[in-house]
Order: sequence, then structure tokens, then C-alpha cells
Amino acid sequence: MKGVRVRKLVAVVVVGAGMLCAPALAHHTYTEVYLESDSIDIEGIILEFQYRNPHSWIHVAGQEGASSVEKIYAAEWVSTSQLEREGIGRNFFRAGDRVRIWGSPARNPNDNRVHLKRLRRSDGWEWRPRRPAAPATGAPTAR
Repeated sequence: MKGVRVRKLVAVVVVGAGMLCAPALAHHTYTEVYLESDSIDIEGIILEFQYRNPHSWIHVAGQEGASSVEKIYAAEWVSTSQLEREGIGRNFFRAGDRVRIWGSPARNPNDNRVHLKRLRRSDGWEWRPRRPAAPATGAPTAR
């Protein structure tokens, strides 16, 4: 009887530890997905603003640099708590807002994703991170 209880306790601890570790394993570092040392800029209109965690997304239909080819880009941004601290809420952007975004392109050249580094709306409002992003090596920045 005591052995059954011990096995159940061990099973509960193992399952609990697995559940706690799953979010950490599912989250990626930006350097795995994006070329953090490169930068592109895209001008276009917002199709959708996804205000969610762990990262918000802005989908933009536009052209990269001097290209005349229009594509739909998915720009990965920061968490909702970071946006809220800067006064950016769920309804801050609207479909049709004209924007220019700067970011790091995806490692996969066929993937129209960028890690958003800077954003400027046509009315002049601009967002930049409050502190510089970590270097491409993944080393932490000084505070």
C-alpha cells in the first residue's frame, strides 16, 4: 500500500514538473528564428493587430525597401504587458493604418516574418524599444 502511494506521488511530481517546464521549452529565442544582425524596412498598411501573449503580432501588407512586390508580413512584437506599460492597448491600431516597420528578417527567406524593432505610424507616432535589444550573440545587455 505504501509503495502505491509513493508511485502516485512520484507520478504527480513528474507530471507537475513537466507542465511547469513546457512553456519554457515552447518559447524560442529570437536568434533561432530571425537574423538579428540584419535589418529590413517595410512600408504598408496594417491588416491585423493581434494583441496577445507571449508576443503580439502586426500583419502588414506592403513592400520591403525599394521593392515593388507587395507581400503580407507578420511582425512579431513584444508582450501585452510591455505594450500596456507604453500605453498601447488592444484597439491602438486599426486595419488600414499606414505604417513603416523596421525589423530583423526571418532566417527562412520564404517566411515573411520579421522581429519588430521599430514602428512609425503615418501620423508621426513612433515606437522603439526602451532599451537596446540584446546583441545577436544572445549575450545580455548592460542595464
